[in-house]
Amino acid sequence: MSDPSERIAELRETIEHYDRLYYQKAEPEISDREYDRLKQELEELEREHPQAAAAQGASPTERVGDDRTEGFATVRHLARMYSLDNTYNQEELEAFDERLRRRFGEKDLRYTVDPKIDGLAISLVYEDGRLLRAVTRGNGVEGDEVTANVRTIDSLPDGLGADPPPDVVELRGEIYLRNEEFHRINAERERRGEALYANPRNLAAGTLKLLDPTLVAERKLSLVVYGLGHLQPDTIRSQSALQETLREWGLPVVEQYWVADGLAEVWRAIGELDRRRGDFAYPTDGAVVKLDDRSLQEEAGATAKAPRWAIAYKFETEKATTRLQSIEVQVGRTGAVTPVAHLDPVSLAGTTVARATLHNEDEIRRKDIREGDWVVVEKAGEIIPQVLEVDHDKRPEGTEPFVFPTHCPACGTELRRLPEEAVWRCPNAACPPQVRRRIEHFGSRACLDIENLGEAVVDQLVSRDLVRTFADLYRLRKEDLLGLDRFADKSADNLLQAVADSKEQDLWRLIHGLGIPNVGATTSRDLARHFHTLDALAKASPGELREVEGIGDILVASLRSFFEEPHNQQLLEELRELGLSFGSSTPEAAASPPQTLAGKTFVLTGSLPNLSRDEASEWIRQRGGKTTSSVSRKTDYLVAGDNPGSKYDQASALSLPILSESELLALPNELSSVE
Repeated sequence: MSDPSERIAELRETIEHYDRLYYQKAEPEISDREYDRLKQELEELEREHPQAAAAQGASPTERVGDDRTEGFATVRHLARMYSLDNTYNQEELEAFDERLRRRFGEKDLRYTVDPKIDGLAISLVYEDGRLLRAVTRGNGVEGDEVTANVRTIDSLPDGLGADPPPDVVELRGEIYLRNEEFHRINAERERRGEALYANPRNLAAGTLKLLDPTLVAERKLSLVVYGLGHLQPDTIRSQSALQETLREWGLPVVEQYWVADGLAEVWRAIGELDRRRGDFAYPTDGAVVKLDDRSLQEEAGATAKAPRWAIAYKFETEKATTRLQSIEVQVGRTGAVTPVAHLDPVSLAGTTVARATLHNEDEIRRKDIREGDWVVVEKAGEIIPQVLEVDHDKRPEGTEPFVFPTHCPACGTELRRLPEEAVWRCPNAACPPQVRRRIEHFGSRACLDIENLGEAVVDQLVSRDLVRTFADLYRLRKEDLLGLDRFADKSADNLLQAVADSKEQDLWRLIHGLGIPNVGATTSRDLARHFHTLDALAKASPGELREVEGIGDILVASLRSFFEEPHNQQLLEELRELGLSFGSSTPEAAASPPQTLAGKTFVLTGSLPNLSRDEASEWIRQRGGKTTSSVSRKTDYLVAGDNPGSKYDQASALSLPILSESELLALPNELSSVE
């Protein structure tokens, strides 16, 4: 065997590299299973060669991954936060149970079994029933305070529904992104030609560490609370009693948990969870098994990084082997150049997969992925297909390492890569794929809402050099359109009319359509409501921008950079000359409908007969209300159409008012008459 100290040092360096990517950047390069194998190898070497291990100093096996980043205050936890030991097989779970039974001299122990939600750990402190702060796990002793970001989560109550409330309680939970919200964000990114997020966990972790709460709110994070760090006075004796107490306090909890007497019942619970987890609204990658008795938990204690009374049983992800036909490099709206694998179609987790993300050049080089290889594909977080590894035994002769292009495949411009980024970018703003994506975004329903300006039409307009900027849309003539595929007199007239009508769209839609980095729909509304005109926004100083609630340093920098760029200034002048509405100096509130729905929270579900989901949300917002994606005790009304799904059942269980579309439209008059 080679020198164990060299392998120990190599493994420690490798694991610490992956820890930084996973915990601090939310950009993991390997799967959980691959990471755990490296950790297990290191633990075995350190156990077999303690002197060699000691000579190397501190080890990542002796501490939790540190998620602290710059930009946040560091706060000490009331009680230490741990990570969980993982197991992937029945034998290791049996060994966990045997250790505890031997320690306590019991034939069978009572456990709870919870879904393991694939998110990021959070600590919540309430004093006298009011939320005081939210802190990430950090290094287990102290973490980043992210209270402002966590307050954007709709299901989190600011006050506990306890009478009397505990003096102080420190709760443990998991922040995650619901599957439907993850799909919504990725669909929007795909439409704009941007790289897709690999899984909900990475996106949720990255979102929580944004410095601007307004951007956090747009991504609609969710939360579940399941554990206890500190309680004063401490009156909760078991894990199962804690679950019921959390529910009574109005906190979001897991959809289902099991109480199991002995390992046989634990296995039955895990099997049932595995069968049901596809129906859950959140990503679930395993089961968490905990001793139910909290006094036994305390007696069992913990290692340097994990409790001895709990373990995570991780489900295997489904994998498939197929041939990688080719690697295509795509250019997105922001110029990001992303590699995509085209595969021989293969069935995976109930769907047919023919494409998979390769993330970036570094990932291709690290895994030595080549065109023609046989590759193992899995769904990362059971959502996005990714190439896990190459089957080198099946590699055809003559394959060559993939050479990432040095120039843009669309326009030939030399690519650039910033030292702190893993992505190459095309700096040419006139690059056709970038132009296409920007025009599609500008005309989309969420922006200027130009009907009939779909992907195929935009592709033709850009390919024939009829449109290079937003302003060119308003210079189109009928004869330009008649030369396009599937365009006749009526379709040309319809598109020209839709373009003309878009000149009078609300200011927030124009702001959103400009594609300013980090400025989404919600921020665009806030900016329009505050400044009233695009000119006032363009001239606003950093101090004036910060007066808008939720606008932080990142957004200030994005806005100032955009409006100070000469090309953008020229574009805005052209749009003004072409007759687009830049807003009115008259405050928006003066022209808005009465704010009858102010303070009311709505959830929409199902298909409404006349209004789209976006139209209904906008109608509610114009009248002072707000919409959220998940049902909670803070929800005032559920608006239900055809095929409403689980949200209808959740609202019924909470005895919430359920409205049809017609009842929603009549609600302002009803509320006015009551007042």
